Amino acid sequence: MEKNYTITFACYNQLDYTKKFIASLDRDEVDFSRIVAVDNGSTDGTREWLGQQGFGAVVLNDRNLGCGAAWNQGALAIQSKWTVVMNNDVVCAKGWLHNLLTSAEKNDLQIASPAMVEGELDYDFADWAAKAQAKMRGYIRQGSPHAVCMAIRDDVWTEIGYFMPVTKLLGYEDAIFFQRALEAELKTGTTADSWLHHYGMTTQKALKLEMKLDQRDSLGNRNLMKLYMNQTWFARKIARYQRRKLLKVARLYELDSFHMSVHALNLQPDRNWEWV
Repeated sequence: MEKNYTITFACYNQLDYTKKFIASLDRDEVDFSRIVAVDNGSTDGTREWLGQQGFGAVVLNDRNLGCGAAWNQGALAIQSKWTVVMNNDVVCAKGWLHNLLTSAEKNDLQIASPAMVEGELDYDFADWAAKAQAKMRGYIRQGSPHAVCMAIRDDVWTEIGYFMPVTKLLGYEDAIFFQRALEAELKTGTTADSWLHHYGMTTQKALKLEMKLDQRDSLGNRNLMKLYMNQTWFARKIARYQRRKLLKVARLYELDSFHMSVHALNLQPDRNWEWV
């Protein structure tokens, strides 16, 4: 694959998840010199381990700067046509990167995300992903990227800028970024040609706990929402309703066409799948 990409992720402890993520990367597909890891002050051995992996860059912050600042650091450390910003609590299917970028190029997407399963990894993900990819090959859920993993084309930074590096926005930096993308009419989507498994926001939960953030400190607070999103609480409620309506239409189409969707939940313990 042409070296036109950078992969970056932020860490805060949770070393076991980071190890599983990196172990899932096929070195024949992913050039580790194109990976940038950003650590937000881990104390569990993560920092030392990152330095032993042969990544292109490891950024070690003395304190927790939040996700927005860390993502920006990763994007700027090694600049390329595509910056893949992702969580460290994921496992990637074979061919995920090639398929993600190929689909984005083919469909002229400026922000592209892979399809995903969320929940416990107690099933054969490799087999599941291969079958899902074959069944939904070529399909794009238009206008629905997600922050678990997003490939961002370099012209996006020029169009709408980088992530807002405000620590109290933890968990909402992506919402502001996607809102700006929507307002700029950027072409975005989730592709069924690429799949990953997501355990479920483990690093962000750890960061919130460490920072002692609660609802009053988050974007859910009406004053913060108006300040950082230039959007009133009521306007955000309307936008959320419209988004959910569009997602419902997309999900129904996918279920009717493929009997599955690009976002699956692995429900426990009875092995039922929920499509979102």
